Amino acid sequence: MFYNPAMAVDRDLGVAVVRAWNAAGRSDLVGWETSAATGVRGLRLLGETGRFRSFVLTEAGDAAYLALARSAEGIPGAVARHADGRRRPPDAPFDYVDVDPYGSPIPFLPGAIESLRPGGLLAVTATDMMVLAGAQPAACRRRYGADPVRGRLGPESGVRILLAYLAREARAVARSVRPILAYVGGHHVRAYVEVGEEAGGPDPIGPIVPDRWSGPPVGDRGPYGPLWLGPLFDPATLDRVAVPADAAEPRETARLLERMQEECRVPAAFYYEPNEIASRLGLPFPPSLEELIRRLREAGFRASRTHARPEGVRTDAPRDRVEALARAVAAGGPQSQNARVRA
Repeated sequence: MFYNPAMAVDRDLGVAVVRAWNAAGRSDLVGWETSAATGVRGLRLLGETGRFRSFVLTEAGDAAYLALARSAEGIPGAVARHADGRRRPPDAPFDYVDVDPYGSPIPFLPGAIESLRPGGLLAVTATDMMVLAGAQPAACRRRYGADPVRGRLGPESGVRILLAYLAREARAVARSVRPILAYVGGHHVRAYVEVGEEAGGPDPIGPIVPDRWSGPPVGDRGPYGPLWLGPLFDPATLDRVAVPADAAEPRETARLLERMQEECRVPAAFYYEPNEIASRLGLPFPPSLEELIRRLREAGFRASRTHARPEGVRTDAPRDRVEALARAVAAGGPQSQNARVRA
């Protein structure tokens, strides 16, 4: 059990997402953090969102529980419990459940989904990135029932594998999931999904077969998946998200939110990188990121930068059009690209 200062932006984002998701401004929600550690995440949600009447924080270990109880002591609405976070607490059902363990969230998910009332929000973190991002494909097949994309696209593959797994778990108990925000962090992936009654139609889940796939190249070891191939973001919620007044890292949180708010308008799976395009096509130099996005938009496609990679371009254009436009940009030479961008 420990406090991780590197997750401050992640916790800032959690406060922002909960406030935006609960657009009606209800202040009587009940929350649960399954493996609360020091309790910092749940206590921030309780104290900073203005949305929760109470928040249950559980820890199974004796020493961990004592530290948690000290953190929660005297805070109105905070309830520390010495309990197994995999088991539904007596306080259920909840409006919000947060699963943020060390490693895989899988053992906590059945109890978390069961404990949510319909329409509630489930937040899930997975830090087993060696598994989800493709370095241990056999373990990913055993754990998540999926073949991961490897290499530079592996982290986004990880968040899409996690979403597909959440959707299957929800379907098993006649529930459905709708992603509100799902993203790639530095050493983890995290997803906020609204859990409702089972939807009528199928989820946007499927494999990627490389020789039939017209998006960014994913390698030739497929098929990959099953992956969530639908949107990672709910634009209406992202439009309402704002940096919390008490953010620990306001500038970094603002930069991340700005990128996501642009990106949510392009619901396409995976992304391109100018360096990768240039290497694969044998171009003399990479096309300018800004110029490539501009050309894609002028051609009638949606395109934006992506939070998942600093030099990534997310677009709904088919690969052949992306490559043709990249060649056209590169043909103009680096000086003409830079001049156009400055103009």
